[in-house]
Amino acid sequence: MDDSRGKQKLDLAARAAWLYYIGGNTQEEIAGKLSVSRQAAQRLVSLAVSKKLIKFQLDHPIGECEALAEGLRQRFGLQLCEVAQADPSSNDPVPGIAERTAGYLQNFLAQRPPLVLAFATGRTLRESVDQVPHMSCPQHKIVSLVGNMTRDGRASHYDVVTRLADRVGAECFPMPMPVIADSAQEHTLLRSQKSYRNVSDLAAMAKVAFVGIGEVGWGGPLHRDGFVNDQELAELLNLGAVGDSSAWVFDHDGKILSGSVANRLIGIPLESPPRRLTVGVAGGLTKAAAIRAALVGGLINGLITDERTAQCLLQGGS
Repeated sequence: MDDSRGKQKLDLAARAAWLYYIGGNTQEEIAGKLSVSRQAAQRLVSLAVSKKLIKFQLDHPIGECEALAEGLRQRFGLQLCEVAQADPSSNDPVPGIAERTAGYLQNFLAQRPPLVLAFATGRTLRESVDQVPHMSCPQHKIVSLVGNMTRDGRASHYDVVTRLADRVGAECFPMPMPVIADSAQEHTLLRSQKSYRNVSDLAAMAKVAFVGIGEVGWGGPLHRDGFVNDQELAELLNLGAVGDSSAWVFDHDGKILSGSVANRLIGIPLESPPRRLTVGVAGGLTKAAAIRAALVGGLINGLITDERTAQCLLQGGS
């Protein structure tokens, strides 16, 4: 299918989806209005969903999720907590968490006074950003809390600030540096650059920060994505590392670890307690211990997670 025909089909799918989800038409009514068969109307709506031409936002709070969120707020003293519904047929919590996070992002971005919003990286944050509708927000600034490159110069798979800024027309301030420096000397040099100081100063002005939380282990995000090598990961595990946020590694008590690897991190340091609303966006039972540690250590004061993870955190499991 050539580009023009492909675009025409997506245009028709978008019309069908609008008629179905927004206009409240039946598939038979859509078929009549678009002059297609009922089966074609059904396929067009399915195509719109599969291509993410239409996005969903759940406006009805589910009682069990609300109760879990309140339990987490009370236990960990959170300013904000949202628990997304779990899909019984899937172990992937990201779609639900992303939908809930996108709603909060949209609310912040809809504010007219200029805001600075800070972001780390990660798959869940990236999918959250992809669910934010296109908006015109030139008054806002989007700033990164962590470098966007590996040490060999590869771009991060999970860039967030550039994607969000492109969607909403905000000013973008990435951190064009590796997550971890190769040496103490390089660390000092990179953090002395004017570009780093500008991003750091701007991040200090952020009203809210959204950060991912990852488990530290063999095949965990830091290791899998090439930010730490085998030797460095072994060192972190020997120090008691259980999780990371913005590449800052912490133990079961949420204490930020120091050592040769940690001392070469370039991103904006985590605060305990945070001076601003700092929302952890993460879920999945493999991350439960890391999320619990971040909560216990006061590294985050907000959490958007999924039903199963919330239950695990409240039951004391990991």
